[in-house]
Amino acid sequence: MFGSLSLGASEPLTIKVTPPVSFAPAVVRIQATINGDADNRAVEITADSGDFYRSSTIQLEGDKAARTNTVEFPGLPEGEYQVTATLFGSDGKSRGQVRQTVNVVGRGH
Repeated sequence: MFGSLSLGASEPLTIKVTPPVSFAPAVVRIQATINGDADNRAVEITADSGDFYRSSTIQLEGDKAARTNTVEFPGLPEGEYQVTATLFGSDGKSRGQVRQTVNVVGRGH
């Protein structure tokens, strides 16, 4: 499915990033869908081009947390971004991670 990435049906986390290609300065929207689990404590979402970095961390209340969390990163400058979502458990360790590439092109391209 274009615009989303999953580690597999049994994995705890999937993301959908839109748009996959846009003009700078871009607004990129990341929708993280998290399978409910009592051990879920946080999801960290990052966009990193090497020249520009933005991140957001959302605290989760285990299996009572919203299944879908959405983050917008406005004003992303030109670059190829690795958008990463990492799910953390109560022990602070990663429970799953997914990545997707997003391209933000300059107006002159």
